[in-house]
Amino acid sequence: MSAAVQLYGVVAEFEDPTPLVDAARAARAQGYNKVEAYTPYPVEALADILESKKSLPLIVLIGGILGFLTAWSMEYYIAVIDYPTNIGGRPLNSWPSFIVIMFELTILFASIFAFFGMLALCGLPMPHHPMFNLRRFDHASADHFFLCIEARDPLFETGAATELLNRFEPLQVWTVDDD
Repeated sequence: MSAAVQLYGVVAEFEDPTPLVDAARAARAQGYNKVEAYTPYPVEALADILESKKSLPLIVLIGGILGFLTAWSMEYYIAVIDYPTNIGGRPLNSWPSFIVIMFELTILFASIFAFFGMLALCGLPMPHHPMFNLRRFDHASADHFFLCIEARDPLFETGAATELLNRFEPLQVWTVDDD
């Protein structure tokens, strides 16, 4: 019983970042949303072209607010409901004495949400990425640039994506299987 091999995407290999940026810009102009670049060093022009994941700040903000509310409700419950102790004539709900713990739990929850949110957004843990099926992909960390148009894009068609990438004279264009 053999499972049908699914296509991950069409990949082009470039020697220089300039045609990579041009190909990425053309792919986005044609309406492709699932485009990913793999480069040996950061290429600043790609950041504006490729889809960026901007949901991490919202995840961290939610974590911080949740930490703040957890600290406040915990301290309020302890100081007002569970064990009310009048010290120095202050009110039971003396919020200035809560500040240190609220700050600490805000930072703790925000950092935990940042860590696990980043793992989730990056799709980790992923012991094997489909791009590792490409034999020449080890050059992505050394001296070559790769651009992948993923098959999960709604507009994806193998022939059209291959034709688009071939217009920018890559070293080679491959299809990559998702297995």
